[in-house]
Amino acid sequence: MRELRRRTLLSAIGGTAVAGGGFTAVGTGIAQAAPQRPSAPSPPSPLDPKIKKLLDRMTVEEKLGQLQQLPWAVSTGPGGSETKDVEDAARAGRLGSVLNIFGAKSSNALQRMAVEESRLGIPLLFGLDVIHGLWTTFPIPLAQASSFDPEVTRRDAEVSAKESRSNGVHWTFSPMMDVTHEPRWGRIAEGCGEDPYLTTAFAVAKVEGYQGEKGSGLDAEDRIAACAKHFVAYGGAEGGRDYNTVDVSESRLRNHYLPPFKAALDAGVATVMASFNTISGVPAHGNSHTLTGILSKEWGFDGFVVSDWNGVDELIAHGFAEDGADAARLALNAGVDMEMASTDLAKHGKKLLSSGRISEKRLDEAVARILRLKFELGLFEHPYADEDTAIDKPSAEARRAARETAARSMVLLKNDDKALPLKKSAGSIAVVGPFGDSDDLLGTWTFPGAAKSFPSGKVLAAVKAAAPRAKVTYAKGVDPEGTDTGGIPAAVAAAKAADVTVVVVGEPPAMSGEAAARSDIGLPGGQEKLIEAIAATGKPFVVVLVNGRPLTVGGWLKSAPAVLEAWHPGLEAGNAIADVLFGKVNPGGKLPVSFPRTVGQIPVHYNHESTGRPYNADNKYTSKYLDLPQDPQFAFGHGLSYTEFEIGEPKLSRDHVSARALRKGDTLEVSVTVRNTGERTGDEVVQLYVHDIAASIAQPVRKLRGFRRVTLEPGKSRTVRFRLGADDFGFWTNAESGEFRVEEGAVDIYVGNSSEAKAKKRLTIT
Repeated sequence: MRELRRRTLLSAIGGTAVAGGGFTAVGTGIAQAAPQRPSAPSPPSPLDPKIKKLLDRMTVEEKLGQLQQLPWAVSTGPGGSETKDVEDAARAGRLGSVLNIFGAKSSNALQRMAVEESRLGIPLLFGLDVIHGLWTTFPIPLAQASSFDPEVTRRDAEVSAKESRSNGVHWTFSPMMDVTHEPRWGRIAEGCGEDPYLTTAFAVAKVEGYQGEKGSGLDAEDRIAACAKHFVAYGGAEGGRDYNTVDVSESRLRNHYLPPFKAALDAGVATVMASFNTISGVPAHGNSHTLTGILSKEWGFDGFVVSDWNGVDELIAHGFAEDGADAARLALNAGVDMEMASTDLAKHGKKLLSSGRISEKRLDEAVARILRLKFELGLFEHPYADEDTAIDKPSAEARRAARETAARSMVLLKNDDKALPLKKSAGSIAVVGPFGDSDDLLGTWTFPGAAKSFPSGKVLAAVKAAAPRAKVTYAKGVDPEGTDTGGIPAAVAAAKAADVTVVVVGEPPAMSGEAAARSDIGLPGGQEKLIEAIAATGKPFVVVLVNGRPLTVGGWLKSAPAVLEAWHPGLEAGNAIADVLFGKVNPGGKLPVSFPRTVGQIPVHYNHESTGRPYNADNKYTSKYLDLPQDPQFAFGHGLSYTEFEIGEPKLSRDHVSARALRKGDTLEVSVTVRNTGERTGDEVVQLYVHDIAASIAQPVRKLRGFRRVTLEPGKSRTVRFRLGADDFGFWTNAESGEFRVEEGAVDIYVGNSSEAKAKKRLTIT
């Protein structure tokens, strides 16, 4: 019966990890031609014959239904009272998509209602927030960015896509590519930090990991559609408070926030999600300049735009729409194609259409974009998941990938007197701190069912396994958030009795992610007091940080011999941390975001612009704080190793190039030699930055324009080459229609192992 139904419908519409330093082309400094807008800015028509034939058969109510996405109650199956509205809409053919449903059995049951009981049998599109894994939880995205290796995020996406698709999920609301200078913003955990170039590299890799490289089929059993979010400038939310206002110039919008989205579109991302924030006074869900002017007309995007949760209806709270009907009109006309959670389009669309406040052409365009993705995913031919082959747990291979990714993403912030790696021969080891024996290290945006069935591995157990001959003791010391310090004496006693202590402190995962802004980003509760007490014993110790954002590490930093930033490492947390602590893995990660000294220093980021009175410690009347150094606690790109590296002076293939030639696609090469001067094999990330000395719009003091992670044995060297072009030297102006310039003048090119690189050469653009 199901096969007969599928054939009838098709007839009706006319249907028939890379060891040693992986990287993507975007991440290497390889130039692309200067961005150009199409001469006739109009998006490709999504109305191919089979879509047109289906549209012609649809009623207005059915068309509006395709624009509706409703949430599913994860804890209940079909037939429950919480899902009745969804089931009724599916049977009536007035529903396009459902989010938060997964599991082959559950998704198939709902899909059958749409395919076998509705008039036209149009399949539903099932979406889910698979941010860093379904069953196999990888490190949070911010941690993955620390690897400076986009292949790790591609690997995450490939594993996630395979597990998700087998469970009936077709679409994920990922990757998040919001560049931000705000560590107080909880959603920094979901992104790649403060740099648009690094974020771009990871955005492309994740899109390709979910969908396959551009041109490959989304209908494959191990692929899902990706969603570039949040469009746009959400990372600039004032005060780091979620959902807050963003006031941004056109040049900042185009130079800082838009590049990752453009690259994701070029990589073939299927969908885009609008952001909650206003953009210079206009809410993103009603912003025709960004959604239609840039995304659709300028870039030619032919996928569809989905609202964020309730984002259409929230145009009323923004003071932008008068009521639900007005919100529906504004959102659809601005460029939103699908409404998530709220139901303004479904409720008011028919009246808006009859009154001429929305057009039939715009409605059909939105519906066609959604139908197109359903065809591309193969849902008309294969609407159901195979319940016999659904993946219900992490495979051994996936767990290995999660473990390798977690270790590859960790950053050694400090290592005085080679306190790390720890010796497996230690007679006794104390593990102390609220996260030393915790299985709550998966990070934000994990599913309750997955977290319960597959919690993160514990550090304590992993330390015992890594040093089987050592006597390993544990003392919690303090709670993660509470102020009770009554457990500190027991932790001190454990430290005094041990050869070395591992202090595991940080934030609970619930303290980062959506709706988790913090005004104080130091260690919560009594954790700093715990570190100070352990330091006062005079015994050797190291600190492991598990957190979802940069922290202000405060006064305890000076007393800590070594600090390892582990982030929230995911499923294999304990094992990966132990791999690094005991030297099985030599850390090679770098910070994708600056660590401020105090909250009062925020924003502090490497890619700031200079002032007319730049910082001068000897001159009071320059831009600075009286009570703080100018620089962050740890700079963007910082990260140590258990070995040492020497990076030479950069060499340019030429020291002059014409602006005209660059605009026509000319490039130049920058080469630099890196040598392992230590005694261990290890990874170094060679980073290239540019600084335009004088421009018609003030430029950042440095911009990352190339990076390469390389593995070298002791005494070995490698020459790393970067190719730079117009994209690397040009910038967008404040013209609303967009103007990209490559200007004449001097440009300094820096190469090193962080944003504080000193080695440079000067290029002259004529």
